[in-house]
Amino acid sequence: MTTVTQTPLTPGTTTAAPAADGRSRGRILRRLLRDPMGVAGAVLLLIVLVAGVFAPWLAPYPPTEVHFRTPFQQPATVGFALGTDDLGRDILSRMLYGARASLQVGALAVLLAVAVGVPLGLLAGYWRWLDTLVSRFADLMLAFPFLILAVGLAAINGGGLANAAVAIGIAHVPAMIRVVRAETLRLAGADFVLAAHAMDAGPVRVLGRHILPNALSAIIVQATVIMPAAVLGEAVLSFLGLGIQPPDPSLGIMLADAQNYLMRTPWPGVFPGVAIALICLGFNLFGDALRDALDPKTKSYGGRR
Repeated sequence: MTTVTQTPLTPGTTTAAPAADGRSRGRILRRLLRDPMGVAGAVLLLIVLVAGVFAPWLAPYPPTEVHFRTPFQQPATVGFALGTDDLGRDILSRMLYGARASLQVGALAVLLAVAVGVPLGLLAGYWRWLDTLVSRFADLMLAFPFLILAVGLAAINGGGLANAAVAIGIAHVPAMIRVVRAETLRLAGADFVLAAHAMDAGPVRVLGRHILPNALSAIIVQATVIMPAAVLGEAVLSFLGLGIQPPDPSLGIMLADAQNYLMRTPWPGVFPGVAIALICLGFNLFGDALRDALDPKTKSYGGRR
């Protein structure tokens, strides 16, 4: 029989929470690469990211440049790969800048949801006397449908990229609170957290060093859920005139403009709609694969659960 010896803890030290080392990160990457849907989502996101970041260099024309002599050009026309709209504006250029705006709104909305939802979720899960107050606040916000709440906030604050991002981010705060609260409640009973309490670790140290790092995987996955919803929310707000304002390009604005002449030429509305669908599909596929890679118990690679 093999004897296992344990080194006693000395006063003033705490047990460290399980941390992801290089080998665990390598396993997560291998799981992602073995998921074909996750790889397809990552490729879609990479294409969208490159298109949005390098839009000023990839766009053949400025997005607001008008060509009155060439309206309603068909796709594959010389000089206009995806055609032009009713004002002769290049659809490809406007789509590139529209994707850039969608990513900006999505990123800002995710940052806001994380900045507000994560601290409130940690507080609600760690201090039970705050749980009732924070949970009722989240339930009150969840009582309103996401789009209704976002539209209401955008109508109050006015249009614009920043206001649209704030409205969408605030609308997603309750979901982030619930996810972080559930993770905090789960981790609060873990052995490494109990050991930290036994070593007289303070609440800030326990939350910051032990609970938050182990809840990051759930936070990241929730961010991949918020991002496509934010892209779709930005398109809806812009379509309704409450998001990005003309003449700045937006995929939602392009859809709103195209509805007036959709029967005459559908391309100015089809291409932005397909772009929105592909962006959301990419985030959803990659988010599902990332969730399975971070928590292998949710899926057994090989098709069996």
